Amino acid sequence: MDEDLVTQRTPAELAREGFSSIPRYGAGATVEVNLADNTNLWGTPPQAAAVLREGANVAEYPDLYGQSLKEAVAAMAGIAPECVVTGNGSDDILDCAIRAFAAPGDTIAHPDPTFVMLPVFGRINGVTPIAVPLTATYAMDVDALLATQARIIYLCQPNNPTATTTPAADIRRVIAEAPGLVILDEAYAEFSGDAGLLAEAPALGRVVVARTLSKAYGLAGLRVGYGVASREIVETIERSRGPYKLNALAERAAVAAMTRDREWVVARAAEAVANRDRLAAALATRGLVALPSATNFLCVPTARAMDYAAAARTAGVGIRAFAALPGIGGALRITAGPWPIMERLLAALDTVA
Repeated sequence: MDEDLVTQRTPAELAREGFSSIPRYGAGATVEVNLADNTNLWGTPPQAAAVLREGANVAEYPDLYGQSLKEAVAAMAGIAPECVVTGNGSDDILDCAIRAFAAPGDTIAHPDPTFVMLPVFGRINGVTPIAVPLTATYAMDVDALLATQARIIYLCQPNNPTATTTPAADIRRVIAEAPGLVILDEAYAEFSGDAGLLAEAPALGRVVVARTLSKAYGLAGLRVGYGVASREIVETIERSRGPYKLNALAERAAVAAMTRDREWVVARAAEAVANRDRLAAALATRGLVALPSATNFLCVPTARAMDYAAAARTAGVGIRAFAALPGIGGALRITAGPWPIMERLLAALDTVA
């Protein structure tokens, strides 16, 4: 073949159209204490930690679809294991559900602001995100979400990064009236004081409820998540991906956390909620008024978000700062943890003139 007739393309040109504009997730600066990611600042549950010390047989492949974790979730929720799908974090469930239930060119509607990776997963799968602003009370606008007639509607309850909730009746209405699949992200359910819709999901028909072990369960580094839905939805999601999404050690630790560490998890979640409210009160005396929170973090509107984050970073504490959060403006997102850490943060914030 005449080399002059061969068009040489760069790797970027070989990539699928539009991929060059999809952002990579950017981590913040390394700090001594990280209050930016909403993880469990009390650490790993004791029985799960014991499993990690024991190890696992990693010379062999893990279970295809995480059967032992399916059984642990099913026992907790009172449902059949066939109604559980496991994944490499709950974001894996979101990604696979989008791929399974929306074709390239379809749309996915989501509240704005919400989990930052959700629209990215849509774009990765060739699905167009439709951002729907929150209401004046920072609830999801169910009328506007339904009006999009999107192939998939994503709900985050409680919502991240605002920490706010939407009335349960409105969530149920979206599930009942949506034209396609509803993804209900309950990543922070353990802090909300609400059972959520996990146990009801298999019977509701057109919803998958996603949860994670990265927040209350203290296993963020293992990447473990799961979804609950009807058998048909679970089977469809599992067809959208390969096997072995959950490694053997992660699955063993996750099962231990869910079956033998439950009391520890509940106690630490309660402590996080108590310290969250105590932190909110302390911030309010400094003129920083947080939005109502049903999570383990606070969303604090402030025009000086970047200044406060820089002061915290100087003290070795990382908090999430937003320069322009839709509908809010500048804001901080601060994870609640053991009180001595909260005191360290407050002292750092007090240095901002």
